[in-house]
Amino acid sequence: MNERDLQLLLEANVVKGIDIIGQGCRFHVEVKTQGPSKVVMTGRGDLRQWSSLDACAKWLRKNGIGQAHIHIDQWQPEQKALRL
Repeated sequence: MNERDLQLLLEANVVKGIDIIGQGCRFHVEVKTQGPSKVVMTGRGDLRQWSSLDACAKWLRKNGIGQAHIHIDQWQPEQKALRL
C-alpha cells in the first residue's frame, strides 16, 4: 500500500489502527484494517522505512494520523544498516 492508498483508506474511515514497528535499526508502518494488516510501501514497491522515530511520526502527522502504537521489541538502535 502506498501513500495514496493510505489516504483513500483514511477518507473511507476504514483504518482501525496504526502501528509503528521498529525492526533492526529502522522503523516501518503497518495499517490495521478490517482484513489483514497492510504495510506502507514506496512508489517503487519497496518497504517504506525511516531511520528515526521522529521522522516516522512527522510523516504520519503530515498524512493526518495523530495516534499510533509503537512496537520496539525488535528495534536495535546500535545496529548498522547494510547498503545493497
